[in-house]
Amino acid sequence: MLRLTSPATIIVLAALTALGPLATDMYLPAMPAMAEALNTGPDQIQLTLSLYMAGFAMAQLLCGPISDHFGRRPVMIAGFTLFLLASLLCAFAPTVEWLLAGRFLQAFGGAAGPVLGRAAVRDIYGPVEAGRVLSYMASTMAMAPALAPVVGAGLLLFFGWQSVFMLLAVYAAIMLLILALLMPEPLPPGRRQSVAPRVILANYRMLLTQRSFVGYTLINASGFAGLFAFLSGSSFVLIEYMGLSPFQYGVGFILIVVGFFSGTLFSGHYSHRLGRDRLLMLATLMCALAGTIMALLALGGVHQPWAVIGPHILFLFGFGIVMPQSMAGALAPNPQCAGSASSLFGFLQMTIAALGGALVGQFHDGTSRTMAIAIALGGLVSLGAYLALIRQGSRATGNSREGCRQG
Repeated sequence: MLRLTSPATIIVLAALTALGPLATDMYLPAMPAMAEALNTGPDQIQLTLSLYMAGFAMAQLLCGPISDHFGRRPVMIAGFTLFLLASLLCAFAPTVEWLLAGRFLQAFGGAAGPVLGRAAVRDIYGPVEAGRVLSYMASTMAMAPALAPVVGAGLLLFFGWQSVFMLLAVYAAIMLLILALLMPEPLPPGRRQSVAPRVILANYRMLLTQRSFVGYTLINASGFAGLFAFLSGSSFVLIEYMGLSPFQYGVGFILIVVGFFSGTLFSGHYSHRLGRDRLLMLATLMCALAGTIMALLALGGVHQPWAVIGPHILFLFGFGIVMPQSMAGALAPNPQCAGSASSLFGFLQMTIAALGGALVGQFHDGTSRTMAIAIALGGLVSLGAYLALIRQGSRATGNSREGCRQG
């Protein structure tokens, strides 16, 4: 068994959390080919991404509270088992309807990795150190979205789009072995929660009365909606409209993820020196500025790959700071129900992002305009949430009601 505080445990938790970006980013270069193979339109293939996020959001409301009672490890084992089976369903889907069903089930199982990975960090490291650890975990995780589109493009070229989902099934199988044989349980027995619906609902109501929880969650969800708008529309914009090859798209995606990776390293390095809220002020300003630049270029008729990729590098640098710091801020005052807090945080994040992605697909006009406007709105709302809910007094302890119900 690994020690809970060892670097190897952090790497394992990062690998478990990376399941989310792997399941979304790896098949992005294959989306146009999937539409052709399954005889359907871009809107239906983009729906596989939005439906994944919707299922991911719903599952999070369940797996967090359940893990507060039974522990993180058994719930992750169950989730990864479902993800493995659903990935095989996606690989052998004969129609887009079967693919949609497989993606929903994939999401339902895959939610356990990110939700419980975050909760485990809070269990192990406490409220202050969790922000720094989550930043370095995000740095490790950045390898997943950096490599995933390139790997997906290679698999598409040599083996077809189905091989993407076969590789995801193999990844899930490896994670299952690590969970079963090496991963210790991070949740102490003394902090276990009741799974009675009234207790779960009471904890959710309590969290929604915390100004800091709502503020940090909206900062993250809005920034993630901008990222998800790019994930939903970029392959059609950059490959179909602007003429990049799937391999060139993958290389461009690496450049974008370098921005995210750099942001997470910046966040971890300056976490103690600048503090959570000053970092978030800087990061939300970056996201708002980057999204606005991309939208103005698109509305001005500049339809070149650099006009999308360049601003999004800056956006992802800001979001690389936003993601770990907002997560830590939302979970900090809630040690007794870190699973429930992580669940509600993730549910709101994914729900807002899925709605944004669905709108991008619905109003996609063949150019980069719709996607760029959605990214700009994500950055601006993230900045607004910081100014309205965090800067205006979330530091005052009286603004938070602490204490989850245990039974």
